[in-house]
Parts: sequence; C-alpha cells; structure tokens
Amino acid sequence: MRFIYNFIFPLAFVFFVPGMIVKLIRRPGYKKTFMERFAVFSAARKKRLTAFHGAVWVHSVSVGEAVIATALIGKWQHAYPERKFVLSTTTTTGQELARKKAPEGVEVIYCPIDFIFFVRRVIRLIQPSMLVIFETEIWPNMIVEAKKSGAKVALVNARMSDRSARGYYCWRRFFRPVLNKFDLIGVQTRQDLARFAAVAPDANIQVTHNMKFDQQVPEGFSPVDLSAYFGAGEHQILLAASTHPGEEKLIASVFSGLRNEFPGLRLVIVPRHAERGGEIAKILSELHLSFRRRSEDDGSENNDVDVLLADTTGEMLAFMKAADLVIMGKSLAGHTEGHNIIEPALLGKAIVCGSELRNFRFILDFFKDNNALITIDCDEQLADVLRELFSDKKRREKLGLKAQQAIAVQRGATDNTIRSLEAIF
Repeated sequence: MRFIYNFIFPLAFVFFVPGMIVKLIRRPGYKKTFMERFAVFSAARKKRLTAFHGAVWVHSVSVGEAVIATALIGKWQHAYPERKFVLSTTTTTGQELARKKAPEGVEVIYCPIDFIFFVRRVIRLIQPSMLVIFETEIWPNMIVEAKKSGAKVALVNARMSDRSARGYYCWRRFFRPVLNKFDLIGVQTRQDLARFAAVAPDANIQVTHNMKFDQQVPEGFSPVDLSAYFGAGEHQILLAASTHPGEEKLIASVFSGLRNEFPGLRLVIVPRHAERGGEIAKILSELHLSFRRRSEDDGSENNDVDVLLADTTGEMLAFMKAADLVIMGKSLAGHTEGHNIIEPALLGKAIVCGSELRNFRFILDFFKDNNALITIDCDEQLADVLRELFSDKKRREKLGLKAQQAIAVQRGATDNTIRSLEAIF
C-alpha cells in the first residue's frame, strides 16, 4: 500500500504546488527558510543541525499546535535537561510563532513535504532519537522512515473526528500498518481511543488527555489597547474569533442591528486566515459599518469606528483579553467543525458558539455539562443571545468564571504525555 502511496504522491504533488505557492504569497508569517519544506537547508543550518543529532524531533502543524508543542518541550526540557529538541511546523504562521515561543536551545525548522526523498534527507540531517507528532499529522513516509532510522515514534494529543474515523476505518488496510509503527499513540479521550483501536487494534494507545487544557496565560499578559480604534470611554467589546466565510457577514449584520440598543458596543473580527482581510473589508463596507484594518494601521487619528478588522496573526489571545464576549468561529453560517474554545475560557470570557463542534466534541460537551458557554442551534438565535448577554453583565461574568473553573479540572495532560513518552525511550 505504501508503494502505491509513493507512486501517486508525486503526481498529486504537481496539483498541490500551485495552491501552496498562493498560500505562501498571501499568508503572513516566517518565510525565509520555507525551502526546508523541500529539504533544502543552507550550509549554516546544516552545520547547526549536526549539534542536534539524537534530538527529539517534535512536529506541529500550525499556530494552535505550535503553542502546545512549545509548552510540552519547555516542561520536558525542565524535567530532562539532557534532552535536545528540534521543533518543526508546516505553516508560515506556525513557523513564526515557534521561532518566537520555542524554549532556549530548541532548533526550529520547516517540516519536509511527505515525499520519500525529502523525508529521508531531513532524517539523515537530524538523526532523531524520537519523532513526536501532534494531533492528526499522520504522514506515512515521515513515520515509516523515522522508524526505519531507529527512532521511536509517537503521536500525541491525538484525536479522530467523526468524519476522519469513517475515512480511517474505510482505508484501514492502508492506515493500520502505519499506525502500528507508532510506539505510542496518546489520545485525548476514550472515544478517540476506541476510534484508533478500531483501525489499529494492536497499537499502543493510551488516554493522556488534551494538552490544550494545560495552556497558561503568560504572567503580566496585556490586552490590545482598543482605544486607538474605538476612542476613550466605556465600551462593550464583541470578539468574533477565527471566523470563516459567511460568519463575518452574519455577525456584522447582527452587530449592526444591536448598535442602537447598546451604544457602547464595538466589534472586533479576527478571521482564521488573515489573507481574507480584503474580502471581509468589502462586506463591512456593504453593511455601511465604519472600520479600520489592523494590517493597514498607519497611525490614523480615526479612533471612533464601529469595527476593527484584525487581519493579522499572533494576536488572538490579546484580543480575547480585551473582549467582553467571544464568538468562536467555524461554528455558524453552515460551519460545524468548530475551533478550540479553551483560550477564551482561560481568560474567563463568556463564550458563544454553534451547537456542533465536530472537531472539538468532547470539549464542547464538557463545557456544556459545566454550564460554561452558550450554544445556538441556528443563526437566527444569535441576535437574541447577544442581546441577552450584553444586557446582563453579571451573567457574562458568571459564564466566564465557570469556563475558567472547568479548565482547571482538566489540567495535567502535558505531564501525563511526558511520562508516557519517557517510558518508551
């Protein structure tokens, strides 16, 4: 089966490259060493990586995974100072965050595309003692070639959505041998364990829980100063976080209808993909809402707009800190996959989202069981829910407090994961 994969991959890659180039141009982030995705390293980088022979290679995809990957490495490094670490990411935004947040002494690289010759070249360069992959990045060549090199291989913070479970089970003849290569699969929930076990019953699968619950707000962390956009005085800040197409128009329209009832209400939109800023700006103009784009911030004195379009990256937590209420995206306007609701909970914010988060079902159910957020069953309910919450400050604060308390109960996954990883060394 792997032979077929390696036969088809180069052909599929030809169609994949144009989209990758477009994303590289449009998306922000660190791009200087992007050719590392094709296993092209400068002489200086190659020389530096020789000092990391025998390191633990930790791979995360983008910003969300990179945040918890850096936290895992920091704790692991503290407990086992003799360990060396290389951290890789796939996206430019993930690379930028990893370079900013990685603990001292950690080398950050781009992960090679899963073309067998690229993967082999990078493995020979790093010579890892262990490969640790986050969540759902099951790349056959990367896993098999690392295992063949003598490295231990682990999948951590792993999850399997409803849709993925059906796909993995349908193609279990292909995925079973790959999953069996893992020395450890650390999953988030018992449901994830059952789903992985259905595909690979002989694999070493353990429930280590969700490391995202272990995130911490940095000490002295400050919110974004929104007075530069909304002026001085009391404001109620509605944050639309990690939004996707269709959600910006829905939320902005509801916001427009509520402004007369709540004169101090202001909207901040942080799209999941910052390169959609122009598209969202057009929507705001059509709705006759005054706005400024943070990506084009030129020190304008116009500090009395209705909306801030935060089409930048790496600032989400700071915007959440400044918000009174957070709507989590990819859960409205026909989207049901959802995004992680743990970050606003860490900050004690009232959270609103759709009633189905297919990629975060356990987290959603856990918060609902603890009355720690508000879900809406259809888009038409959004206006009434926001009206009720902005009319009742005490209820917003109570929701935020319950969310913070719920997070505290679930902590400990990072320590569990480190113990499990050390056990397979």
